[in-house]
Amino acid sequence: MQGQKPDPVPQGTALDKPPSLPARTGEQIQFVEDKQEFSRFPTKAGRRSLSRSISQSSTDSYSSAASYTDSSDDETSPRDKTQLNSKGTKDFCVKNIKQAEFGRREIEIAEQDMSALISLRKRAQGEKPLAGAKIVGCTHITAQTAVLIETLVALGAQCRWTACNIYSTQNEVAAALSEIGVAVFAWKGESEDDFWWCIDKCINMEGWQPNMILDDGGDLTHWLYKKYPNVFKKIRGIVEESVTGVHRLYQLSKAGKLCVPAMNVNDSVTKQKFDNLYCCRESILDGLKRTTDVMFGGKQVVVCGYGEVGKGCTAALKAMGSIVYVTEIDPICALQACMDGFRVVKLNEVIRQVDVIITCTGNKNVVTRDQLDHMKNGSIVCNMGHSNTEIDVASLRTPELTWERVRSQVDHVIWPDGKRVILLAEGRLLNLSCSTVPTFVLSITATTQALALIELYNAPEGRYKQDVYLLPKKMDEYVASLHLPTFDAHLTELSDEQAKYLGLNKNGPFKPNYYRY
Repeated sequence: MQGQKPDPVPQGTALDKPPSLPARTGEQIQFVEDKQEFSRFPTKAGRRSLSRSISQSSTDSYSSAASYTDSSDDETSPRDKTQLNSKGTKDFCVKNIKQAEFGRREIEIAEQDMSALISLRKRAQGEKPLAGAKIVGCTHITAQTAVLIETLVALGAQCRWTACNIYSTQNEVAAALSEIGVAVFAWKGESEDDFWWCIDKCINMEGWQPNMILDDGGDLTHWLYKKYPNVFKKIRGIVEESVTGVHRLYQLSKAGKLCVPAMNVNDSVTKQKFDNLYCCRESILDGLKRTTDVMFGGKQVVVCGYGEVGKGCTAALKAMGSIVYVTEIDPICALQACMDGFRVVKLNEVIRQVDVIITCTGNKNVVTRDQLDHMKNGSIVCNMGHSNTEIDVASLRTPELTWERVRSQVDHVIWPDGKRVILLAEGRLLNLSCSTVPTFVLSITATTQALALIELYNAPEGRYKQDVYLLPKKMDEYVASLHLPTFDAHLTELSDEQAKYLGLNKNGPFKPNYYRY
């Protein structure tokens, strides 16, 4: 998810096509050159050293997202267990296949608020537009993602799936998907080694070769490109939804090494505005409350980055009475922050006084060890960007600092003088690691992803070159229109005279490619 970066410059226009499904065309992107204070410090005798590895401490049975966990086998790695679903299949690796029934209920609840995706499933199910598609996916595995995966299956695709984040997987949902025959390799609290093992198992299956990729962060694409270049060359299309992953694709394209067409859905309007802005505006408070029970009123907060994610986070915090500062590299985003009533500062200027730091940039080392050393006792540090590189967590794993796990995804990092800094999700994505994301927003993103996969898979040879493309605006508008019935919203229709006056097709698209929503 996210963070700010310069808007890409689309070229070409979408074909005007009025049927129920949007026109199948693309717009090519040219790669541009580049706190609480504790009443007293703990004594050394009262501190507890970090006695477990990341993989061990990540498997705590407590789950902020109310995931069901069978505590009887918490300490057993899924890699060390042989499990079968009710059909006798063992082509999966999840925490506990017995959780499938509970996961099915979670999926059914999610479906109720994802009516647009269900509508797409019903409209296209007859023609099976993804028949023959073998999709390998690497995303957050939640009930909402499961609705997307089951939609892809209903449209004719075969799917194998793994997780893009070691903390965001809902174990019961992974079990439910495995129960119906989707090969899922993921569980909450994977180690780094587990993470890459799962990706490899998802790809490397005898007699099965993927021809489509749905990625969130670029890790799957990177692994396939590096480890299985011959398989990568036969991929028909890549759909990527994160800043991090899109950046990697542009790098490959610029170097002339991207040998398959890719669709950048991260920069589609429906992703940027809804998943990044509106979603984060709600989920930032949810994640912080569940993990720390922090009182926002009067707290001094720094939000690093004023892209769509940063805008959502700052709006929510300001509404709760927080004193909010913004750090920015882009003068346009910085000016927006100023006009919205926020002070734009350098992090070092306020590091000693702030209570909370939230990173939203997609960059690396946004918060350094030196800055963490200067934070006051009881400060909270967390990340809302996709990647786990924004906070220099590695620099905190040194002998002089003590780590204390206080609850799932909450660590107190203790300095020699007794100062504590509260680190959430070990610097990984806060909202999906520590709480949940509104289902309705994920419906918008999932529908966008499904349409992008359909478009790339069915495009005639030659329509898409070996490059990165922006989702056609006509498709963006279609995704939005599918969600309007939820609000009983009624669109005004242009008369012929009005359409002629504006120079538009009555059926859209209604805005030029350069329009900023």
